Amino acid sequence: MLRRTARLLLSIVMLAAIGFAGTAATAGAARADSCYTWPRTLSQGASGSDVAQLQIRVAGYPGTGAVLAIDGSYGPATAAAVRRFQAAYGLAADGVAGSATFGKIYQLQDGDCTPSHFSYAELNRCNSTWSGGAVSAATARSNALRTMWKLEALRHALGDQPIRVTSGFRSKTCNSAVGGASNSRHLYGDAADLGSGPHSLCTLARAARNHGFNGILGPGYPGHGDHTHLDHRASRYWSASACGI
Repeated sequence: MLRRTARLLLSIVMLAAIGFAGTAATAGAARADSCYTWPRTLSQGASGSDVAQLQIRVAGYPGTGAVLAIDGSYGPATAAAVRRFQAAYGLAADGVAGSATFGKIYQLQDGDCTPSHFSYAELNRCNSTWSGGAVSAATARSNALRTMWKLEALRHALGDQPIRVTSGFRSKTCNSAVGGASNSRHLYGDAADLGSGPHSLCTLARAARNHGFNGILGPGYPGHGDHTHLDHRASRYWSASACGI
């Protein structure tokens, strides 16, 4: 009788443990699903929206002076960016995006697809709608997401210390109020101004050259003595003469 009772209690404990493990596993999957979950392993030759989603998250690893196209085509540049991302996080750097690579991305992103150390609110202190700029609200918000993933790569490269964003998206009204240029990249949602903090402005400007930013303006460029400006303009323009850029 005692043995039967003991076995019954043991069975109850085991079922409870299995149930808890199942709940934990489901919670982990749900965390990834709340943003985006990759349905397959990706490598060179693949194409599709899942490739584009990967490219957004590894665009901060294109190599010095390069910019990774978000075109949904897994070519050599994407494979190289994946290898750099993998190496940066201690994964096997084979350029193939599988469970380990996606698992690291799931760890890095929040439920709204932003990287865990940056937020939409941080990239838009102008309004809550992302409207009134030079592009549609949806495009401005999408551009800001791409900026955040590049900033996450920059942050990780600089030792995972905080990076302070002082300005992101601006509507035309907000841009005018701060005296921004009429063609400012802030109107497109693809620009971020960074203030000094754990890193100097020059450290930020120099390191940004490795993380996919076509526009880098910093100390030595007129009006940029108190911040480093990064953006995604169509062609490269780097100017921070006080930083040797």
